[in-house]
Amino acid sequence: MTKKGLFITFEGPDGSGKTTQALLLISSLKKAGYPVLHTREPGGEPVAEKIRALLLAPHNRITPVAELLLYWAARSQHVQGVIGPALDRGAVVVCERFGDATMAYQGYGRGLDLSWIKKMNTLAAAGLVPDITILLDIAPRRGLKKVMEAKGCKDRFEQEHLAFHQKVRRGYLAIGRQEPRRIKIISGNKSIKTIQQKIEKLVRLKLAYDSKRDHRT
Repeated sequence: MTKKGLFITFEGPDGSGKTTQALLLISSLKKAGYPVLHTREPGGEPVAEKIRALLLAPHNRITPVAELLLYWAARSQHVQGVIGPALDRGAVVVCERFGDATMAYQGYGRGLDLSWIKKMNTLAAAGLVPDITILLDIAPRRGLKKVMEAKGCKDRFEQEHLAFHQKVRRGYLAIGRQEPRRIKIISGNKSIKTIQQKIEKLVRLKLAYDSKRDHRT
């Protein structure tokens, strides 16, 4: 998929602060005059939002493979109906979770085949890869505590055993080490302001680089 805009994703274990930092970045980008679309996975599109409700409902019992297939269905709808058109318009798309989450949760967390997930991620996303991914890292126990403090309840994934969340975190860190040029790992233990400043610096550098590259082509 070719695109004119910039695709930014936020990743990380539950409670790592993705939404907080995504909103702060969006505010900064809008003040700088950039057209911005904020979205999320699973969801971001009418059909995908219905799939999200199925996936996150605490009472639903879903097999790992069925769970994975639902994520891919939601992503295909999301990319084709929302993300792709926004990028074609030249927007900066800020998305909470994308393909790396599938690798971390369903691959490392559920133990499903990583090579298979990688191939199908490409198909579901029509080849779309984020330009930059902000990976907020936090210890699962601390992250889940923050979730409870913020919401007072847990969704189907947040209810999983601590061991599952530990696998997810290790998966995220492994993915980050594999793609250091795209994925920028930031500790979620710092202050909100410190994290915000680091993210804005990384994104400004990426925007400046892409702007220079566009002028050369």
